[in-house]
Amino acid sequence: MSSVVVNNIVKTYASEKKEVIKALNNISFEVNKGELFGVIGPDGAGKTSLFRILTTLLIADSGTATVEGFDTVKDYKQIRKQVGYMPGKFSLYQDLSVEENLEFFATIFNTSIKENYDLIKDIYVQIEPFKKRRAGKLSGGMKQKLALCCALIHRPIVLFLDEPTTGVDAVSRKEFWEMLKQLKKQGITMLVSTPYMDEASLCDRVALLQNGSVLSIDTPENITKQFAKQLIAVKTSDMYRLLQALRDCEAIENVYPFGEYHHAVLKKEALLNEVENYVSAKGFKDAELKPATANIEDCFIELMRNQ
Repeated sequence: MSSVVVNNIVKTYASEKKEVIKALNNISFEVNKGELFGVIGPDGAGKTSLFRILTTLLIADSGTATVEGFDTVKDYKQIRKQVGYMPGKFSLYQDLSVEENLEFFATIFNTSIKENYDLIKDIYVQIEPFKKRRAGKLSGGMKQKLALCCALIHRPIVLFLDEPTTGVDAVSRKEFWEMLKQLKKQGITMLVSTPYMDEASLCDRVALLQNGSVLSIDTPENITKQFAKQLIAVKTSDMYRLLQALRDCEAIENVYPFGEYHHAVLKKEALLNEVENYVSAKGFKDAELKPATANIEDCFIELMRNQ
């Protein structure tokens, strides 16, 4: 049985110019019980609207969705008892201490810290030395851990995490995903949205979202396997001029910045040595070219172009 089912969800907003913006465009997918499911996409892709609908904070224009068999509109009270939600923006009470925030959320759900301490213990021990500190005075990583504890304190069956690692340092991001791995062992179904493509590989399955539409849903491994074109990585001392030059190369179908390299997708008939000769002829004597293996970000860019 699926834990979350989304059928043809549509959500629109009216802009200041009285134009209709389609935040979600006929979205459909299912999340299995105990799965760590990623919703991957840039800002404005529709991730937050989707999560607010699934957590009963927003009503879709059309379509249906269920969480643990409960309809998000008709059965919203039952859903709220069974899900945990960590919004993208830190939304705990800034003037309350770490301990007071946790006690407050436990009380709302008619439980106590003691009753469910085993579930949050590994996370809470990291912030317990600061339990008397006001939440507003915590660092980004500490706020993240506190928000996760508050979302878990009533032992939810499904956990929704909306861009939980945005705005925190790389170490905190890594620690957070380690915490999610441990929670997965507890059998909790988790939906995580993120704009960071590298986090997709940490999920069981992902939905790639762009402009309110699903580009692909599969395991990260299967998505990358579907990249059938030849990909190369190129770098030189003048990266900006190199990018402009590669865009005019007839052997290249698409090129874009990718960390310290530019990634270039070659046309079917193109060979690596053609690009090497082209780059050399353009005067890039220190250019480094090598074959590259496509990752989720390369696949996402290719899917957007095809769309």
